[in-house]
Amino acid sequence: MDFGTFYGIGVGPGDPELLTVKAIEALKKIDVLIAPKTEKKSDSVALSIAQPYLKPTVEIVYQTFPMVKDFAEETEIFESNKAEILSLLRDGKNVGFATLGDPMFYSTYIYIFRLLEPCGVKIVTIPGVPAFLAIAAQIGRPLAYGNDILTIIPATAELAAIENFLDKADATVLMKVYKNFPEVVDALKIHGMIDDAVLVSRCGLDDEKIITDIAAHKNETLNYLSTILTRKKS
Repeated sequence: MDFGTFYGIGVGPGDPELLTVKAIEALKKIDVLIAPKTEKKSDSVALSIAQPYLKPTVEIVYQTFPMVKDFAEETEIFESNKAEILSLLRDGKNVGFATLGDPMFYSTYIYIFRLLEPCGVKIVTIPGVPAFLAIAAQIGRPLAYGNDILTIIPATAELAAIENFLDKADATVLMKVYKNFPEVVDALKIHGMIDDAVLVSRCGLDDEKIITDIAAHKNETLNYLSTILTRKKS
């Protein structure tokens, strides 16, 4: 029997209507959906977004992916996930991997893509809408224009690196600001980017939160899916 096809499917930031036609068609043809989740959570946001487009007979397989910077740090669990996916593909099943935003942009999918790529299986990667683009559209805010330099910074990076890139950028996207939010707020103040900053948490989901006065919320606990858009004053 021929191998099935492995689909990496970007399901966007939260609103199921933001899926592309290509993503929806892929979800309709898969036999198995890999629903990634972290060690701390039992549910999968990506699955909840994809659910309306899945055929009733689809098999849902939950796989745990630790929050690490390099999959080499957790070789055993990634190899186990890879082996499970390869087994399904060898059975001739089409397997989808649902991932928030875009598959090739700060995504868990990248780890599994790199492991499967040398294995000779057919891989189809379908782009999705990143949260920061959905946020910009939703709040009516041009993200970059003219000769603006747009910088995208994972707030999980070292604070010195964040400060360095804030200093150079005209417009900035800060992703994953849940972990060191107070430090990020202070850095934005230093670089004159706090007044124009908007934070959106869980964009497109039922419990979405929009914060415009970021400094006043400095000590709040944020969800992992929290993004800041800001820019220097012209």
